[in-house]
Amino acid sequence: MIKRFHRQLDTRKQYRINERIWATQLRVLDNEGKQVGVLTRQEALQKAKEEGLDLVEIAPLAKPPVAKIINFNKFLYQEAKKKQGEKKKAKVSDTKEVRLGPFMSDNDLQVKVDRTKGFLEDGDKVRLIVRFKGRQIIHPEFGHKILNKVFLVLSDISKVDKTPKLEGKQLIAIISPEKKGKKAVTEDKDTNAEEKNIQVTGKTENNTE
Repeated sequence: MIKRFHRQLDTRKQYRINERIWATQLRVLDNEGKQVGVLTRQEALQKAKEEGLDLVEIAPLAKPPVAKIINFNKFLYQEAKKKQGEKKKAKVSDTKEVRLGPFMSDNDLQVKVDRTKGFLEDGDKVRLIVRFKGRQIIHPEFGHKILNKVFLVLSDISKVDKTPKLEGKQLIAIISPEKKGKKAVTEDKDTNAEEKNIQVTGKTENNTE
């Protein structure tokens, strides 16, 4: 039986540090990122040693290569944090799906609203689908009422990307997150306080199927 070993990537190997730096001349930055000047390799190593820090080559292809005097472990931590931030910014939002019924009870609808709110707060778009069964399709207005309730309750954190459209026996709409300033959110809460306190309201229609 052949055992396979997965070697972890050693971040340290991505950079030349201290005596591993080959360039004879370096453009040196200090711990705060300010330019020290162009120094010989030996001068740069000596300066880093005097400060009790490491000499890290951060731009080997530059002419001359750029090196920074810094604590190497701290440098790696900052680089990892920077990459995490870039990944968050580059995050592509998913489109989640929430299915509804045209004659849902208020309690069931509130559960769906809470789930939709969670997706929106995670930065995802949500496809809302009201599915009609049997003869329910002759009353599409009830599907619109359900969607309008969802739109209203989530109006402070979402916007409608696709207005409700009947496709076969499904009424489909898409909403996405919308970030508002604190002032705008406060104003919305003041003007719509009664609506937000009520949450999902209205009598549930009997199934006409």
